[in-house]
Amino acid sequence: MEVSYKWLQEFIELPESPEEVGKILTSTGLEVEGIEKIEAVPGGLEGIVVGEVLTCTKHPDADKLSLTTVDVGADQPLSIVCGAPNVAAGQKVIVALVGTTLHPGSGESFQIKKAKIRGAASEGMICAEDEIGLGTSHAGIIVLNTTLPNGTPAARYFNLEADYQIAIGLTPNRIDAASHFGTARDLKAVLNRPLRLPSVEDFAINSTALVLDVQVDDPKDCPRYAGLTISGLSVGESPDWLKQRLLSIGLKPINNIVDVTNFVCHDLGQPLHAFDADKIAGGKVIVKTLPEGTLFVTLDGVERKLTATDLMICDAEKPMCIAGVFGGQYSGVSDQTTRIFLESAYFSPTSVRKTAQHHGLKTDASFRFERGTDPDMPVFALKRAALLIQQVAGGEISSDITDLYHNPVEPFRVPVRYRNIDRLIGIQIDRTEIHRILDALDIRTEEASHDGFLAIVPPYRVDVTREADVIEEILRIYGLDNVPLSVNLAADSLSEFPKTDPDQWQGRVGQLLAANGFYEILTLSLTRPAYHNAIRSSLTGDDVTLLNPLSEELSVMRQTLLFSALETLNYNINRRQKDLKLFEFGKVYHKVKLEDESIKYVERARLSLSMVGNQEAESWLQKGQSVAFHDVATAVQRVLNLFRIKSFDTQPADPALFQYGLTYLVNKKPLVSLGLVQPKLAKLVDLKLPVFYADFDWQMLLKLATSKTRYEEVPRFPEVRRDLSLVIDKAITFEQISRLAHQTERKLLRTLNVFDVYEGDNLGKEKKAYSVSFVLQDTAQTLTDVTIDKTMQRLMNAFEQELGAVIRK
Repeated sequence: MEVSYKWLQEFIELPESPEEVGKILTSTGLEVEGIEKIEAVPGGLEGIVVGEVLTCTKHPDADKLSLTTVDVGADQPLSIVCGAPNVAAGQKVIVALVGTTLHPGSGESFQIKKAKIRGAASEGMICAEDEIGLGTSHAGIIVLNTTLPNGTPAARYFNLEADYQIAIGLTPNRIDAASHFGTARDLKAVLNRPLRLPSVEDFAINSTALVLDVQVDDPKDCPRYAGLTISGLSVGESPDWLKQRLLSIGLKPINNIVDVTNFVCHDLGQPLHAFDADKIAGGKVIVKTLPEGTLFVTLDGVERKLTATDLMICDAEKPMCIAGVFGGQYSGVSDQTTRIFLESAYFSPTSVRKTAQHHGLKTDASFRFERGTDPDMPVFALKRAALLIQQVAGGEISSDITDLYHNPVEPFRVPVRYRNIDRLIGIQIDRTEIHRILDALDIRTEEASHDGFLAIVPPYRVDVTREADVIEEILRIYGLDNVPLSVNLAADSLSEFPKTDPDQWQGRVGQLLAANGFYEILTLSLTRPAYHNAIRSSLTGDDVTLLNPLSEELSVMRQTLLFSALETLNYNINRRQKDLKLFEFGKVYHKVKLEDESIKYVERARLSLSMVGNQEAESWLQKGQSVAFHDVATAVQRVLNLFRIKSFDTQPADPALFQYGLTYLVNKKPLVSLGLVQPKLAKLVDLKLPVFYADFDWQMLLKLATSKTRYEEVPRFPEVRRDLSLVIDKAITFEQISRLAHQTERKLLRTLNVFDVYEGDNLGKEKKAYSVSFVLQDTAQTLTDVTIDKTMQRLMNAFEQELGAVIRK
C-alpha cells in the first residue's frame, strides 16, 4: 500500500522528515518498505528561488541585455545579466542559482554556471516560465505578485513542493490502516498529537428533486447501505490538486467523479461507487442476490456468470454492480452523465471475499471490504465525497441521505488484566500511559479497577478481539525498543495449548518410521468408485461424490488409504523397486444420512503402513527374507510404544480387506487393523506380490497419547522362568491365553511368550500345541520353589478349566 507524505500532513502535523516518519510507522507495525521522492515537475524546481530585482541598467555593450542586481536572501546581492525586455527594478522574480539544473518545457536540460556575458559577470539566471518547465511562453521573465521573503524556494510559491510516496507492507490484519486517515491514527497515538479530520459542516441538501427508492433484501451480507443523489454536475478532467494526489500514490486519474471516489477511498478508507442516475431503471436501487448462472457484464467488458451467493446492486430491471467488488459496464459514469447516485456501504467481508475469489477480481474496494471496513464511516465519507464532487464538478445534492442500518455493529468488549499486560510485555508500564495509549487508539476503557478494566474496541479494529490483542496494541505504540532485554529471556502466552499437538506427534511418528526404513508418501484424496465397490461391506458410509469430476477414474473421495498405498506400490514395482516400506498420513471421507434425512459429511485422519518384497536387501551376509506378518506387527508395535499404549484387545481383522490379520481394540473401539491384503484387492491395481498393510485411526491414537513417564526401581531379586506345553483347540488364540494368565496371577507374572507351535495328526485334527514360557518375579523377596510351584499349578488349573487345555508333562 502507498501513502503520500504531503497527504498525511493534511491529517496530522508532521515536522518530521519522510524518513523519520517511515521509522515511526515501522515501529508501530506498519512496516515501511521504501520511500520514493515524487517531483511535480522535472527537477522539482530544486535551486530555484524567489528574488527581488534591486537595480536594473542597460548593458553598455549590448542593446538587448540588462545588468541587474538581485536579492535572493543571501549575504550579498547577485549580479545577473538578463535579456528579457520586461525586467525592471523592484520586481519579484524567479531566479535559478549557480549550479542549478534547469528542465525547460522543450529541449535538453542545462546547468546554470558563473559566466561573463559581453564582459559582465552573471551569477545566475532570471527565468521565464518555459525555462523552468511551467509553461510555453518565452516573451519575458515571470514577474511575481507576492510578499514571500527573498530566497523562498520557488516550489513553495507555486505549491509544487516535492512529495514522497511511502510504501507500507500492510499485513492482512491491519486493514484499519489502509488509508491516509488510518495511517495518521497510528502517528497520532505514537506522537501524541491531535488528528485533523476534513470538515463536512458545509454539507447541505439543496433539493429533493431526485429521490430513489433504496431497499436491502439481504441485510446479512449488507448490514449498512447509504446513498444520495447529485444533479446538474459536469463530468470532465479533475483539477491539478486532485490529479496530483492520485498520482502520488500511483493511481491514474480518470475523470472528476471517479477520481473523487478513488480519493475518498484512499483518504478515509471507505470505498464508494457512483452510478449514472439516468441509467437506473424504475428509480429503484435494490441490494440482493440473483439466480445462479445470471449473466453480468462488468466494467472491463467481460461477461461473467454469477453464483447464487454473489451480492448485487440492481435497479428495477437488471443488475448494475457486483457489491463491493466491481462496477457494471452499463451503469457507470460517462462523459454525458449529469446526475449520479453515490453509494457508500458496509458489506460482509465473507460475502465480498467469496465473490472476489470466485470471479478472480482484485480491486481497491474488494481489498478493503473483504478484510473489514469501518461500519461507522459510510455516512461521513458520503458527505465528504458529495462536497468534493460539488467542488470539482458542480451540481447540487438532490436527495436526503438514505442510510439503511437496522442492526448496528457493536464494538468488541474485551476484559483486560494488568498482570497479564505486565506478564506479556515483560515490564510494568505506568497505568496512566496504558490508558493514554488506548484512548489515542480510540479504545475506550470502562469498569476500571485495581486489577484491570474492560476495553471497548471500535468495530473498525477487526483484529483486536482478545486480551492478547489489546496488549499487543499497547506494546506497539509504547514501542518495542523501549522494553529492555532482561538477562533471563522468556516467552509467555495467554493461550491454552492442547495437551496433544497433532503436528508434533506426526513428526515423531514420521521420524520413527523413517528410522526403520519406511518412506513417506502423499497421495490424492480422489479415487475410483470401483475400489469402493470391491469392499462395500466394510465401508462405514456412502461415497462423497464430486459434482464436477475431471474423470470417472477420480470421481469420489476415498474412504480408505489402502488403494492409495497399493497404487503407489505398483507404480514403484513397475520401475524395478520391489522392496518397499511406505507410510502415509491422510484423510478419508464418507457421508451418512441422519434421522431427519439430512446428510452429515465425515472426515477422519488415518495413518497407513504398507510393506512388500524383502525385509532387507539381499547381501553376502544374508539371503533376502520376504516380509511377513510379524514385520508389519513389529512396526505397529513400535508406533504403539511411542504413544505408550500397552494394553489392548485383539480380534480377527476384516476378511473383506485381509486374507489374515488382527484388529487391535482399545475400550472396544478399533485402533489399528493389520495383516495380509486380500490378493483380489491387490489385483485391482495389477499388483501380484503379497502386501502387508496396517491402518491406524490417527485421531484415536492422538486421544490415547500420553507424555507421562512412570519410573520404577530396578528389581533387586532374580526372575524365574518356567515352561508349559499346552494342547488346545485351534480356535483358541494366544491373546486368550495371555489374558487368562494375567487374570489368574496378577502379582508375580511378568511376561509370557510362545516359543514353539506344533500341529500334527497325533494331537488331533482340530488341535495344536503351544510351548509357552512364563517369567515370574517378586519385587520384595526371592521366590522359593514352593511359591513357584503353587503359582504354576494355579495357571495350569485355569488353562484346563477355562480353555480345556491338556498340559503335556
